[in-house]
Amino acid sequence: MTGLSVPTSKQLVLLSGRAHPELAAEVAEQLGISLSVTSAYDFANGEIFVRFEESVRGCDVFVLQSHTTPINTWIMEQLIMVDALKRASAKRINLIIPFYGYARQDKKHRGREPISARLLADLFKAAGASRIMTVDLHTSQIQGFFDGPVDHLFALPLLSEHVASRVDRREITVVSPDAGRVRVAERWTDVLGAPLAIIHKRRDPDVPNQVTMLEVVGDVEGRVCVVVDDMIDTGGTIAKAAQTLMDFGAKDVIVAATHGILSKPAAERLRDAPISEVVVTNTLPIPEDQRFDKLTILSIAPILARAVYEVFTDGSVTRMFEGEHESSA
Repeated sequence: MTGLSVPTSKQLVLLSGRAHPELAAEVAEQLGISLSVTSAYDFANGEIFVRFEESVRGCDVFVLQSHTTPINTWIMEQLIMVDALKRASAKRINLIIPFYGYARQDKKHRGREPISARLLADLFKAAGASRIMTVDLHTSQIQGFFDGPVDHLFALPLLSEHVASRVDRREITVVSPDAGRVRVAERWTDVLGAPLAIIHKRRDPDVPNQVTMLEVVGDVEGRVCVVVDDMIDTGGTIAKAAQTLMDFGAKDVIVAATHGILSKPAAERLRDAPISEVVVTNTLPIPEDQRFDKLTILSIAPILARAVYEVFTDGSVTRMFEGEHESSA
């Protein structure tokens, strides 16, 4: 428990979709409240039905749904929940989306492509959402896609504290697996007081999830390399990054990422790669068949609960991360 005390003068309701109820239960426990009861099921043709068993009229409602597999089903369920809340006269409808679906489709790389991350934000706004709360967006610009407040939360304090407790900071080199993650890696270097290295790579635009590693920019010889990223999907990039670092003389490789998507064959790739530990948070549920001995899962629930508390009490989400890096809240 974090000692958070929810005011009784206002009505806070925390609801969970079916994607990740375990995380919602943790957040409720941190807040010292109970999850409100929701009835949800699928019709024979796949259509989703949702009904709330308690009144939400005039309440400040938070709906937690992480966009995990099957991602389109859970996004649709969350949209239906928002519509039901709007029609039930909820005062404010706040979406807690620990992992924001379609975040990698945030711009057009070539002609005739969608910007799906913007479409998703438009859908939630049209459904009636007042606010979005999410963790480590793939790119910060997605905050601007939603016409309303966006609380962009960060797992860096949680992940970096764990890494620092396991390794002598003087031995650490923070590694960005590609040029696009350099800003994330720089935040890690600020927190750990460690040097930065970058893996320069080339991705084949016609073959998804295929990466060719080229070279390491920075000194990694004899160092404990902490490879940082926002997500691990199939694990191909991370596995090749680890092998490249070892080829360049690294002493050890630790991987830290916020979102453990771990699509197959990620577990096998990471288990067989020269990595001593893979650290992720539970923004997404990780089934047993995708877990392996090297995997460490940290709970994001305290950060989510604190953010809910600050929003509900009209406090400051930004203050949660002061001294780490900027928040958009």
